[in-house]
Amino acid sequence: RRREIGVRMALGAQKSSVYALVMKESVWLSLAGISGGLLCSVAVTMMLRNLLFGVSRWDGVTLGGVAGLLLAASLVASYLPARRAASLDPMQALRAE
Repeated sequence: RRREIGVRMALGAQKSSVYALVMKESVWLSLAGISGGLLCSVAVTMMLRNLLFGVSRWDGVTLGGVAGLLLAASLVASYLPARRAASLDPMQALRAE
């Protein structure tokens, strides 16, 4: 997507808008993965409910904590590519191909 971001920056996009673009896409992908994972984990705990002793099937604190931790990790992991994309020189990106 180097060429697309280079065109955006050549047309006047600010660094903050490039950050927002990359981070927003990362958040959407992370939320889709986390919601799918939550659905699968609830389905598995329903199947294994006889093996769970001392733990409720709908442990909201644990599910929410893990989801929050995964979202935070994905935001930290997407910060470096966002920073690299925002510091891209438009002329070099357009000349690359």
